[in-house]
Amino acid sequence: MQTQTRYYTPEEYLEIEEQAEYKSEYRDGEIIAMTGGTTNHNKIALNFAASLKYGLRKKNYDVYIGDVRLWIPRYRQHTYPDVMIIQGEPIYATENTTTVMNPLLIAEVSSKSTSNYDQSDKFMYYRSIPEFKEYILINQYQYHVMQYVKTNDGKWIFTELESESDILTLQTIDFQIALSEIYEQVNFTQSNENQE
Repeated sequence: MQTQTRYYTPEEYLEIEEQAEYKSEYRDGEIIAMTGGTTNHNKIALNFAASLKYGLRKKNYDVYIGDVRLWIPRYRQHTYPDVMIIQGEPIYATENTTTVMNPLLIAEVSSKSTSNYDQSDKFMYYRSIPEFKEYILINQYQYHVMQYVKTNDGKWIFTELESESDILTLQTIDFQIALSEIYEQVNFTQSNENQE
């Protein structure tokens, strides 16, 4: 016996999300519960976001972490990126300030369960955002960062960093960070596939 999937409008999703005790993503009609992150995932996202916040102070950028929702109209997606940077003022999807639409840069800390999605469909969704120009994927199990940067003629350039001493140089903003800082206090031996 096949169960029928219930599809929701974006408005229904937002109503449900307002009352929910846990976060869910919205994928073109379906509501997908988000799993909890590992301590390493949290440390990496916080290290990166804190360094960005400090490095961009008094500049016209805002740094947001996992609780700010992103709406992608073309693909009807609501998601919670780990780190977002918006240049200038946020463009809100509704009259409240919980959902933005115009990140310049997005960073995701990938797990074994999200890695393929982060690199394929999710990246495709993000690329439909006109302001979006840089994507950073950070592996939580080893020193490994993938950087995608959009050129002026619409191509995406890929750079891979795999050493503790490597320096990530962002292309859309004036900012550099060593992988050793991104992974500060991360214990790779504690990584557990079942935790995320």
